[in-house]
Amino acid sequence: MPARAADARRAAVLGKPIAHSLSPVLHRAAYKELGLTDWSYDRFELDEAALPGFFAQLGPEWAGLSVTMPLKRAVIPLLDGISETAASVDTVNTVVFTEDGRRVGDNTDIPGMVAALREHGIEQVDSAAILGAGATASSALAALARICTGEVVAYVRSEARAAEMRQWGERLDVEVRTADWADAEQALRAPLVIATTPAGTTDALSSVLPERPATLFDVLYDPWPTELAARWSAYGGAVVSGLDLLVHQAVLQVEQMTGRTPAPLDAMRKAGEHALAARQALPEPG
Repeated sequence: MPARAADARRAAVLGKPIAHSLSPVLHRAAYKELGLTDWSYDRFELDEAALPGFFAQLGPEWAGLSVTMPLKRAVIPLLDGISETAASVDTVNTVVFTEDGRRVGDNTDIPGMVAALREHGIEQVDSAAILGAGATASSALAALARICTGEVVAYVRSEARAAEMRQWGERLDVEVRTADWADAEQALRAPLVIATTPAGTTDALSSVLPERPATLFDVLYDPWPTELAARWSAYGGAVVSGLDLLVHQAVLQVEQMTGRTPAPLDAMRKAGEHALAARQALPEPG
């Protein structure tokens, strides 16, 4: 029987820029696999100033939102509450609209990182290194709080960033030591390296890899592989990609928004891989 209009549910991803987002691909693949033919998932390009107005016009058909930069902190004052996980890093990437009309924020990036590492056999490490100190680095620290038993060294470009990472370490109860980016080559010897920097930032490090690198978690996914990830893999090291993270955090979002578990991880991953391959096959502009 066709779904009635009243049964249709909506979800979307918000951010700026947003055209590159793979979230619609992943969530729509999940809806198809789950038989949720009356569900839709869109994208909206919004900045912080436009966010309150967008929230004000949302109706009861909305089930949830994925939130990306620069809105992950700006969205918090618009919510009725946030989870302990989101509060731990003051960052929300998921909003769920409950049956009683509440808007609740969560952070699925943190458990998504843990799940992506676990899928690659990383259950626990005795130390780790983080390249970078932005919002993703704080989520990485929160993930490491769950699996790292020893010191985390964060390689950063400024003392202000170093101070931020040490503060996050204290807040998350993680032993954090900071080091200058000029010494980032030393990070590559850690049993787990999490690269959280923009595209191209770690390219120079690909020429100074140790003979037997351990595990690299590079949060980028487009373009992929990064130069560092490609060389790391060629040297025999294990690589966890940004797509792994994206899929695992999206799985948790789908489960929260739809109430259906488990979300179809394999179908979502295949959809993401297909979309990335299609992008990379496009001719260069100009």
